[in-house]
Amino acid sequence: MEFTRLTAVALVEDDEDFRNALQERLSLEGFEVQAFRTADLALKTLTADFPGVVVTDLRMPGMDGRQLLTRLQVLDPALPVLLITGHGDIAEAVAAMRDGAYDFVAKPFAFDRLHDSLKRAMEKRALVMDNRRLAALSSEAGVELPLLGESRAIRSLRATIAQIADARMDVLIEGDTGVGKEAVARALHNGGRRRPHPFVAVNCGALPDGMVESELFGHELGAFAGALRRRVGYVERAHNGSLFLDEVESMPLTVQVKMLRVLEEREVHPIGANEARVLDLRVLASVKSDPARAVEEGRLREDLFYRLNVVRLRVPPLKERREDIPLLFAHLLARAPTAPGAATPPVTDAVRSRLLEADWPGNIRELAHFAQRFALGLEQVDAAQAELDLSLIERVARFEAQVLADTLSDTAGDMVEVQRRLKIPRKTLYDKLARHGLKASSFRTGKISSE
Repeated sequence: MEFTRLTAVALVEDDEDFRNALQERLSLEGFEVQAFRTADLALKTLTADFPGVVVTDLRMPGMDGRQLLTRLQVLDPALPVLLITGHGDIAEAVAAMRDGAYDFVAKPFAFDRLHDSLKRAMEKRALVMDNRRLAALSSEAGVELPLLGESRAIRSLRATIAQIADARMDVLIEGDTGVGKEAVARALHNGGRRRPHPFVAVNCGALPDGMVESELFGHELGAFAGALRRRVGYVERAHNGSLFLDEVESMPLTVQVKMLRVLEEREVHPIGANEARVLDLRVLASVKSDPARAVEEGRLREDLFYRLNVVRLRVPPLKERREDIPLLFAHLLARAPTAPGAATPPVTDAVRSRLLEADWPGNIRELAHFAQRFALGLEQVDAAQAELDLSLIERVARFEAQVLADTLSDTAGDMVEVQRRLKIPRKTLYDKLARHGLKASSFRTGKISSE
């Protein structure tokens, strides 16, 4: 999934010559500029979903830049606003930043200074718009969470589910741990005529020892010592609906024989009953590994495998559908509990990198746990973990770039002072700046130019 790349700029400036010159320069740099001569005109056009950044003069007749900032924050608190001000108004611009403005530039200024600030503000706005879009998609999808997404694998799986949801045949569902095999089974049940009737899910690996047959097939009163009342088993409870046997290969082999009869005869014989009871049900079974291997290893009876294997669905792991992970995470995050009185932390580029680059061996289940920890503010070590994943050369380069940027910022881009502080030859300094994409002009204030 590609993330939003924004280029829209709303420029609010009462000086016509300056407005036209700045609009032209921004357009040449690839920005899509909407220019307004007053704040009132801008407010008539801007909406909460404006996909870009607002650049406004601080001093304007009528509604000024700070008043416009206040109105825009009511409209959308996450909309970045950059202020253009004169040197005499810097204190007021700083105060506006405390009130929520993203940044300010003082006239006269180098265009690079405005351009770099705009790029950072665009990146911030892109994150906000992406998060909103993903949250909206996840809430409107109307499908089981593990089936959300637009990857080829998941679209193919959804299409197959829709095609066979109302069919009468049994289905074998395979996939790694945590991929959402039960969600696929529920989608099959809910997509067909059996939807009004019971969906009974049985974790075959969690059935109590010594009680497996009773739990599955039920028993009559007095069928054995301790049978003080009649029990309806899971199989019979699924009458007219769907029976989901999760991890069917973990069911004892002796019980698999009796389950085979349920599949073949569509009837159940409770312990102690005089006769079998006829059932109308569809059986959906899952295996957490290759079913053929489970047969080879003796964990799954071959005849039961062939009886279940009328239609086989494979649920892809997250590593095969990475483009779906941001949408899944947005959905999980939206319903994850947060710390009392705390807002959900923002999804930053570092978090996105973690989402798209991690292997997620636990799949949806692991991603859900990560979302819960993230919502509670327990995943603040992501940046440190990302650092640990870097090679030594990458770590050194990152540290060097940070030192250069900090020194440029402290010296307002004064290259003589930067060279003095870092104690390196002039040519070496310029080579390092070029390697890391840093420009001294980005840290200075001055006049708008064509630099």
